[in-house]
Amino acid sequence: MIAPTPIYAYEMSDNGAAVAVSDLDTASPEGGYRWVHLDLSDPAAFAWIAQQSDPVVAGALMRADTRPRMAEHADGLILIMRGVNLNPNSDPEDMVSLRLWVTDRLVITTRMRRLMAVSEIADQMAQGSGPATPADLVCALSQGLTIRMEPVLEALVDEIDDLEERSVDRASRLRGELADIRRSTIALRRYLAPQRDILARLSLEDVGPLHHPHVRVTLRETADRIARLVEELDMVRERSSILNDQMVDARAEEMNAAMLLLSVVAAVFLPLGFLTGLLGINVGGLPGASWPYAFALVCAACLGLAGGLIWWFRRKGWL
Repeated sequence: MIAPTPIYAYEMSDNGAAVAVSDLDTASPEGGYRWVHLDLSDPAAFAWIAQQSDPVVAGALMRADTRPRMAEHADGLILIMRGVNLNPNSDPEDMVSLRLWVTDRLVITTRMRRLMAVSEIADQMAQGSGPATPADLVCALSQGLTIRMEPVLEALVDEIDDLEERSVDRASRLRGELADIRRSTIALRRYLAPQRDILARLSLEDVGPLHHPHVRVTLRETADRIARLVEELDMVRERSSILNDQMVDARAEEMNAAMLLLSVVAAVFLPLGFLTGLLGINVGGLPGASWPYAFALVCAACLGLAGGLIWWFRRKGWL
């Protein structure tokens, strides 16, 4: 069987030294563990993962569409997590999936796009150090993914703060920006909420290779940070809803004011139109037809009628 070409592959010895692995078919030495990071597009990845574990694990790690979850299987743990997309020309809310198979001696991770948290750990191992155990590797990955989410959430909070300040003067012009924030919030919360639940569960339960007490403490802290991020997302979502309601109300008030103005104008000109239409009929017997001041009198009567209507509308509070 042809072994896949790993993105990263390192052997961590029991004395804490990391060494790059060039041939995945070589056996792991006693003590320590091996970390292999693969690309989903590698055609040999599925068969190799199935050989190292079984087809169930291979299917979970090679699935294209995933959501955060965890499942104990045989002697290991299937773990799916998500991180914000910090690649160039990408939207952070387009979150990247990281799939893990974790045992006491082997950690296999797969991805479709690059994740900064994974690259940071790979850089540490390239320098000869890194997480000492598979459990420590999971902790480092979860912490790295969470830390990189915080600036994205802070940016969303800053955006909603700015929109609330600007909405005082021109609320109806900010609907597009508000819609973008709401879409980002929905996309982020879709994955952060289940990821929070997964890490909270890992920190409370004695799960396979993650049974070490210090690991559970670290995961508990990471779960708490993600819980805070989810609370921030919920706050942004609620504030966005309130701001959207304010914009809708402001737009409704503008429409009501415009309709009121049009109604007043129509009410003023309706009797004037009736009067001029009545005097404009081409029949005999119209009063003042031969009087030279009749036109001026009619104009004065129309102005007086219009002024009286406007005074009445102001008195009723319609203007």
